[in-house]
Amino acid sequence: MRSIKIVAGLVLIFIALFVIIKEQTAGVSADAFVNARLTTTRAPIAGTFELVSRPLGARIDRGETIGTIVDPLVDNVRLADLNQQRLATKAELDRLNATAEGLTSSIEELQTRAENYQRERIEQLKSQIDGAQASAKAAEARLRYARLSLDRSNRLSDQGVRTGEALEQSRSLAEVAELDLANAQETVRSARINLAAAERGIFLGDGYNDAPYSEQRISELEVQRDQLQASAAAQASVLEALDARIRAEQLRVNRLSSASLQANVSGLIWDYLAVSGEAVQRGQDLVTLVDCQSTIVTLSVTERVYNGITLGSSAQFRMNGSDQLLSGVVTRVAGSGASTVYENLAIAPSERHLERFDVTLDVPALRQEPELFCLIGRTGRVFFEDRPLDWLRRVWN
Repeated sequence: MRSIKIVAGLVLIFIALFVIIKEQTAGVSADAFVNARLTTTRAPIAGTFELVSRPLGARIDRGETIGTIVDPLVDNVRLADLNQQRLATKAELDRLNATAEGLTSSIEELQTRAENYQRERIEQLKSQIDGAQASAKAAEARLRYARLSLDRSNRLSDQGVRTGEALEQSRSLAEVAELDLANAQETVRSARINLAAAERGIFLGDGYNDAPYSEQRISELEVQRDQLQASAAAQASVLEALDARIRAEQLRVNRLSSASLQANVSGLIWDYLAVSGEAVQRGQDLVTLVDCQSTIVTLSVTERVYNGITLGSSAQFRMNGSDQLLSGVVTRVAGSGASTVYENLAIAPSERHLERFDVTLDVPALRQEPELFCLIGRTGRVFFEDRPLDWLRRVWN
């Protein structure tokens, strides 16, 4: 019985020593800390910088205003020149439009005169036709009378009652009556031709053209008006082009006169590189932010552990002061002396850290869980191998 107790004690001692040694020799990092990438906001224009007051380390969301830059001395000479050109072009356009409107009024007045002239001319020609028709009727009556007188004179002459002189006189009267009738008929025909032409807007007569002065003047003014309207259309196109250039130049001046700086990431205010009231230059670094969506765990390990790690290896991260184990995946193995990989990270490594072998771990819980979000600088340890007491830790947790 005593031998059994001795053997059982030795076994327990051996198991205890195995657990202790295995717990201490399992693959584990020497140190590990939560890290993240930095991003720097630069001045888009030159001017006076004004910050929105926030303490270092304050949380900031993407799109929030960091500060503003105002430049009261922005160059707007080109904008002033364009506005001057626009005023001159607008004045010329107004002059052309006013002149064209004046010509339109003159054309309307002349058109009224031409219409009145046409109406009065038609009435005049109708009166001429009526007079000519009356003259023709009178000439026709005289011709009938003259022919009767001639016939009577011929009969009397044959009977020897009338002399040859009286017969010749009757003939002359008949011929004159025929001529008067022909003239009256010609006058009626000519007047009707003139009336038909006048009703179509064409005026026939001696000493003037086919159109009265009013219509000729209308044609001249319409040509001038068309030329003015064409020039006005060209000026309107120039004015439209100037408006577009002015809008573009105004936008440029507005961009250069003031600018609002917004955070390009959701994270923390890490450092102010300029203060309110400072005159800054375009491209100057102003504010450094921590991108909390890029949170990682950086750590160093011994050469033995390092040689057993590959990209994609699984590991567990536990922050100091916490029993919670967070699963992660190895995303970079940088080796020893890897100082350059920390140039754009928030937490720089110590000299002792750089003497060992550098490893980067991606732990999604540090970005996804609110209570763990953006805990930049928190330290802990990373475990790459299972330990004998892990089952107990899982039960305890």
